[in-house]
Amino acid sequence: MENQQLIDDCIAKAQEWISSNLYDKETRRAVSEMVANPDKTELIESFYKNLEFGTGGLRGIMGAGTNRMNVYTVGAATQGLSNYLKRSFADRKTISVVVGHDCRNNSRLFAETCAAVFSANGIQVYLFEDMRPTPEMSYAIRRLGCQSGVVVTASHNPKEYNGYKAYWEDGAQVLSPHDTGIIDEVTRVTVADVRFEANPALIKTLGKEMDEEFLQKVHTLSIDPDVIRRQSDLKIVYTPLHGTGMMLIPQSLKMWGFNNVHTVAEQMVRDGNFSTVKSPNPENGEALTLALKLAKSIDADIVMASDPDADRVGMACKNDRGEWVLINGNQTCMLFLYYIIKNRIARGLMKGNEFIVKTIVTNETIHDMAVKNGLGFFDCYTGFKWIAREVRLHQDEGDMQYIGGGEESYGFMAEDFCRDKDAVSACSLLAEICAWAKDQGKTLYDVLMDLYAEYGFSYNKTINVVRPGKSGADEIQAMMVDFRNNRPSVLAGSKVLVTKDYQELKVYGADGQVTPLDMPEASNVLQWFTEDGTKISVRPSGTEPKIKFYIEVKGDLASAAEYDQACQQADVKVAAIVKDLNINE
Repeated sequence: MENQQLIDDCIAKAQEWISSNLYDKETRRAVSEMVANPDKTELIESFYKNLEFGTGGLRGIMGAGTNRMNVYTVGAATQGLSNYLKRSFADRKTISVVVGHDCRNNSRLFAETCAAVFSANGIQVYLFEDMRPTPEMSYAIRRLGCQSGVVVTASHNPKEYNGYKAYWEDGAQVLSPHDTGIIDEVTRVTVADVRFEANPALIKTLGKEMDEEFLQKVHTLSIDPDVIRRQSDLKIVYTPLHGTGMMLIPQSLKMWGFNNVHTVAEQMVRDGNFSTVKSPNPENGEALTLALKLAKSIDADIVMASDPDADRVGMACKNDRGEWVLINGNQTCMLFLYYIIKNRIARGLMKGNEFIVKTIVTNETIHDMAVKNGLGFFDCYTGFKWIAREVRLHQDEGDMQYIGGGEESYGFMAEDFCRDKDAVSACSLLAEICAWAKDQGKTLYDVLMDLYAEYGFSYNKTINVVRPGKSGADEIQAMMVDFRNNRPSVLAGSKVLVTKDYQELKVYGADGQVTPLDMPEASNVLQWFTEDGTKISVRPSGTEPKIKFYIEVKGDLASAAEYDQACQQADVKVAAIVKDLNINE
């Protein structure tokens, strides 16, 4: 039971909502019910704090309250962003933004709220006519010369959640100094400050014309159209998991030349409740159940799924025994880059200034790919805004050429015209890679084995420890403090050679030497590197109530026949690491 002072504070905040005409009748009724309920859990979770506008925007459970996603928290965020835009671009006659949204419950309402508030502040709004993939919104910002953008989505979170991601004029999510500048403005805004009355003259609709233009740009990413022509009947199963992918991904596959695409009919239906899955997350095998059922019935070559806002892609293919297996995010990212590098070289497309990017928690084999092929390589923080930053620094402001980048959480960005992870281009490129494999009498699984044979075997496992609510947030914070205060010296029987603390921006060697860590800013991430090549990363999620452990284990793999055994041996080491770190899921 929470202490009485906390309860009293929450009741006081709730009473302000109940008594104010700033809130609609339904909202005031819902808050009154929380106050009247003898069980104060919902009241506390809804009011114990304000829903934080973080560096990526908002994300939270929908409902009434200061700590919930609703038109008032969305309106306040948009008012704060409007204030910041007007201050940052004071010399511009016109400030413009793009607003998009996904399929979730209330997403259209929240998007229209954003459009109304922006327009009420004299800002030109380009509002998509219906749900659209996040990467198209990112593209539209750059294409239309806008200063900012917002997409209403909670990505792959459960149905109870919604979110609000803010973008800058480069098409990427906001970074310093704009992130903290926006946060400061949002923090100062009260509901009374929000201008909710829309100016329809400043709201324009985006639709099919932008779709067609974006799809044409995506099509330019095809490396080997000839292989697609030879394998145009490749059997593809695709599911949007009820989300925005249905708006563009089947069309993109057709434009690339694939004419045997099978969609999962039950999931080609917009549904904010995601009725056919436990969670609309392509990282979870359960989400692909219906797609795999269809794939088995038609003997498909590949299964692909996108999350609700179509920025992440999950994939499955057949192994060397003809069994369907899930390919994880690290493996998918490696396959993308393996194909891009190998085939750009084969087709004489390399000019010698190319570079690739990954995040610090993603598989280190990608670094090996870059070194072996003489490519530029950059490591960055988790999140595609950081990958976009590397593109801006080394391509837009430098003389290098970006050819691909990704992260372990099922995100990949093959292009530079969009500055966020993109399942539209990723699905089309995955299909091309599968066609390339089939053209050689191989499967995607075979290509993965070829990759391991060339660069060495590595095994990745991500462990998510979920701790919801205030008590959960406190527990996660305590775990990070303990890891810092008690740095492990041995993990799974292997000596820890290096500890990287990205919050302190320090590198601790086993010999006691401490050196600076060169990163653009501090971040709450810890990494341990052991003598046997194991890498362990730990970080609290920035979007969900969880702490994430990323474990990468190196091993030996002489042939595909040894893959299962190599994975089993790696799992033993992972289990030992879990025990040593006292990870309790």
